[in-house]
Amino acid sequence: MKNATLFILTTLLISTSLFSQELARVRDNDQYGFIDTTGAMVIAPQYVKAGDFSNGLAAAFKSDRWGYINTKGDWVIEPQYEKVKAFNAGYALVYADKNWNYIDKDNKVLATPVKEKYYDFNEDGLAFYTLEKKVGLINTKGDVVIEPTYDAIKPFVNGYARVKMNDNWGMIDKTGKEFMGLEFDEIGDYNSNGIAVRKGESFGIYHNGKMNIISGADKVWDFPEGEKLTYARKDKLVGYVNNKGEWVIQPTFYKARAFNNGLAPVFNDDYWGYIDETGKEVIPFQYRDAETFADNGLAPVKDKKLWGFIDKTGKMVIPAQYVISAGGLSLFSSDNLKGFYNGLARVRYEKSWGFIDAKGNPLGGKWYENAEVFSK
Repeated sequence: MKNATLFILTTLLISTSLFSQELARVRDNDQYGFIDTTGAMVIAPQYVKAGDFSNGLAAAFKSDRWGYINTKGDWVIEPQYEKVKAFNAGYALVYADKNWNYIDKDNKVLATPVKEKYYDFNEDGLAFYTLEKKVGLINTKGDVVIEPTYDAIKPFVNGYARVKMNDNWGMIDKTGKEFMGLEFDEIGDYNSNGIAVRKGESFGIYHNGKMNIISGADKVWDFPEGEKLTYARKDKLVGYVNNKGEWVIQPTFYKARAFNNGLAPVFNDDYWGYIDETGKEVIPFQYRDAETFADNGLAPVKDKKLWGFIDKTGKMVIPAQYVISAGGLSLFSSDNLKGFYNGLARVRYEKSWGFIDAKGNPLGGKWYENAEVFSK
């Protein structure tokens, strides 16, 4: 019995590992393949066109048609479509015979009431549903969650979406229930710490059911995930506020970006440097550009025309010899990552793309014609 239990646990661990494996699409010799996070080539370059992995499948192009492969490179859905999109919540949009349809991983078509434009499902299993210039939502059962009543619904972020009706903005949850009334002129994405809003000439933070006005502000940005401060502008200068709408760091900077690891990049008209949460200068103003610190304590900074990486003391630990890229941006996500993520940074070195670790070593010792972000 003990051996049988161990066998079952081992099998489960292996299958879970395979299912959750992150792969990155790379191009080598004009063919696309996929590497894992160790740099090993898991699926050899063999596709003229391919998409990134999502829900365990990636779109791939063969014989003038698109199909879907798994993380072993096996065809799960044979090439048969003229156009395809990525899987989300178990469904993907495919185009054939002049029609778009939702299919599941068994290539079965989902019946829906859609008569106009088709939209991707998000991770919560919701898709926009338009009818006569109004927008609603359907789910992965093909049922209508919200009848098309709004003038606009923006992508869901953390389970909430901005909605517009008659030039007024509010917010709903994924069941369609109203979270914020349709009473704002502008509204930011949902964040548990606060939501950036504008009502008339006043800018503020919506928190605990009320709008906290920021004195003198003429713009405010969304809270970064997990941070207690966001940035706002007053008289063309930028500072930082809390969810009560209070200026914690006075607006004295020309540009600013998010706090992470207790530091934020700010611009003083000539160069970028870093301040702490009291507004004190911690890393001198000396960079042409600078980005937010990653969770591993490294931040991209631009010296002349190229980017390197510094630690929290300001020491250049990876030389400025790269072009950095933005990744992780999708229709249903507010992420727009630059620099390190999960211990790797996607960079261009001279004319080639790849990933480096926190010591600046290229992943797998290899560079490619192109490399995309890791996904699964």
